[in-house]
Amino acid sequence: MIFRCATADPADLDRALAYEGDGPVEALTAEAIREELAENRFRPEWIWFAEDEDGEILARALWWGRTDSERPLALDCLQVRAGVPDPGALAAELLAAGHEAFGTLPLYNVSLPGDWRTRPEFAAAVAWRQEAARRAGLTREIERLRYEWTPAAGTAEPTGRLVFREATDEEFLDAFVRLSQGSLDVATQNELRSMDAEELAREDMEFYLDCPGERSWWRLADLPDGTLAGLAIPSATPYHRNVGYLGVVPEQRGTGLIDEVLAEITRFHAAAGARRVTATTDTVNAPMAAAFDRAGYEVTQIRLVLEQPSRA
Repeated sequence: MIFRCATADPADLDRALAYEGDGPVEALTAEAIREELAENRFRPEWIWFAEDEDGEILARALWWGRTDSERPLALDCLQVRAGVPDPGALAAELLAAGHEAFGTLPLYNVSLPGDWRTRPEFAAAVAWRQEAARRAGLTREIERLRYEWTPAAGTAEPTGRLVFREATDEEFLDAFVRLSQGSLDVATQNELRSMDAEELAREDMEFYLDCPGERSWWRLADLPDGTLAGLAIPSATPYHRNVGYLGVVPEQRGTGLIDEVLAEITRFHAAAGARRVTATTDTVNAPMAAAFDRAGYEVTQIRLVLEQPSRA
């Protein structure tokens, strides 16, 4: 078996793009891949495949990054040809080859329907992907709900319970630190096992500064008396507007203020003409999921995130 990336040679790249997906997990079309290549979010060196001695492609992996990324950030698509005796083993070898070339272990996002566990064909397709990810070092799993808002859902009017204002980086850093305390977000909980709250806050800020959204969109949320209540960071992806980061400080939780913060972000994006706003939250974060439901966001898919454990 040969594991290699697609080269800049058009014939070789065309072979990789012509691979037709097997199984129920949705595969990207050749047209979609070409669009991502044109935007430099897919690159020939990030498209890997396994081929047998006859040159037949038996597996394909496509990693994604931002336009200016030096290395891929996430595995976006993993497929193994139907009939391969041990798809998990073959996929694991393919991932390992890519990881060695990149010098990093990007996370793997698997997009699934909400009822995937009750559908045997999806459960089987996920099982070998989980096995491959574990063998390749992506041993931690987080299951997330992907939400979407459209103008048909409408927006809530401000109630006056919160005042939203611009703030300095230092004020935002402090807010990030405070929001991490007692967070139900699984990634936050995991990261706090290997770093302190300020380190995580700095990483979170850097992440959102690197997103397509603007720093000028960020707002702190205060009670009318000036007491800090929460944080609203509208953001964006390369494809559409995104809720980004939001939360309420521990001492103000349980009072319904998360609805006010989410409504502010939604109004902001709607005022800018957004036709779609996406958001994600962990399946175990019931309060946040309920807030999205109340705000008219609808679940469009489950996202299974497979990633390497936090550094010690």
